[in-house]
Amino acid sequence: MKFKTDSMYSTSQSSIVFASLLFSLLLTVVIPKEVAAFAELKQPNIVLILVDDLGWSDLGCYGHPYHRTPDIDRLASQGMRFTNGYSPAPICSASRASILTGKAVPRLGFEFVTKNEPGTQNLDIDVPLMTPPLTLNLSLEEKTIAESLQPLGYTTAFFGKWHVSQHYQNRYLAWHPEFGPSQQGFEVALEDFGDHPYAWKKKRPNDLPASEFHHDSMIGKTIDFILSEHPKPFFLMVSSFYVHTPVKNRTRWLVDSYEDLVPVDSPNRTKRLEYAAFVETLDHHVGTILQALDDSAQNENTLVVFISDNGGHPEFCANGPLRGSKWNLYEGGIRVPFIARWPGRIQRNSISDVPVIGYDLLPTFVDVAGGKATDIDGESIQAAFDPTKTMKDRSLIWHFPYYHPESTYSKAIEKIGVNDFEVSKTRPQSAIRNGQYKLLKFAEDQRTELYDIRVDFSEQHDLSGKLPQITQELHDQLEETLMQMNARRAVPRK
Repeated sequence: MKFKTDSMYSTSQSSIVFASLLFSLLLTVVIPKEVAAFAELKQPNIVLILVDDLGWSDLGCYGHPYHRTPDIDRLASQGMRFTNGYSPAPICSASRASILTGKAVPRLGFEFVTKNEPGTQNLDIDVPLMTPPLTLNLSLEEKTIAESLQPLGYTTAFFGKWHVSQHYQNRYLAWHPEFGPSQQGFEVALEDFGDHPYAWKKKRPNDLPASEFHHDSMIGKTIDFILSEHPKPFFLMVSSFYVHTPVKNRTRWLVDSYEDLVPVDSPNRTKRLEYAAFVETLDHHVGTILQALDDSAQNENTLVVFISDNGGHPEFCANGPLRGSKWNLYEGGIRVPFIARWPGRIQRNSISDVPVIGYDLLPTFVDVAGGKATDIDGESIQAAFDPTKTMKDRSLIWHFPYYHPESTYSKAIEKIGVNDFEVSKTRPQSAIRNGQYKLLKFAEDQRTELYDIRVDFSEQHDLSGKLPQITQELHDQLEETLMQMNARRAVPRK
């Protein structure tokens, strides 16, 4: 608010003194109470930045030795970085459906990626188990984050990758008009690949001059939304296509800048050079969004959450020290960057080791908006934003009743290792974490593995033989939960 200066008035000295004293009294007595009450009642804007295939250790703030991610690192320094943040699934569509609905994957029955047509998996070799029929669309009966926030007075907007509906007219990732964001509570929804290689089709654009990043139309539309007038609080979901394959850059200057940073003996070095530039491009886009929040003067009343949909691609991403990668339920497939910033509510440069998961986002957003979510599996993690509060231990669950990779399963390696930069065979499996322990169960032979995640997050020491009681307790809890959720299973072939 701007006040007129003294020179604009003709007032006696005594009047000025009186007015000043009165104004000071109002400031110290009345306004703080009103401001405090308003702060308690005012709903924050909510921005969810969901990125694609970014590994847990891909960012500078998570310890990467050479990736340059200054904007995301700054976001973490201004808020809270979760070291035990998880995606709900090791694969795209399943994770996104769970995040949108606040429900665990086995309850939703959306465990794999969506396809063009209904059917079952078609692998290049015979396998022992038959996997469930493929799920094509997130049911319109499911209540999304947007549909939960609209009744609380929020404007809702979506930009980017949807991928919870079958591909329309056989165009990869094209929104289906019957199952797109507009049908799931998003008032503003614009389909746009931006400048991700998905948009290039068969013609590669020209390389950009040194120090220039390309204009991304999807990000541009996101910025336009942020900078527009908002009489109501808004929920904005920015679903980036980065850093999903194809990993191709037209910022050759950026790729070349990593030549002296990526060790010469690195496995898949050429791919890792391209990937490093890809990650930095993602960071630039995130920085553009954050700058728009600053420019619109909405930053102080905006909760920003940054999360990846699953772990990194094994041919490009060094998921180590975590074992595994995208597609399997070892930590490399499901532990992801998870950052939250909310000025005045989340302490700057704070770190939390509380286990949190993507299906916690819906109840968290509804909670900060002043409502209460029901009939979901997630829990509000708003208490975790305050380091003086504690959250009780609870169980997190994952379920992947499929094989991967589909078309080249026979060529994938058998062992799932750490930083092997190879696509491995992922078999139907489920997992549960409670406190420090995590159990995996493999459907083909009913085998279980137990790890103490707090001291062995590389999952190198199977404790199932040494701790049979804990193994049995977690196994029984996993099976009971899957049964309660009516989980679909991979079953022996007849």
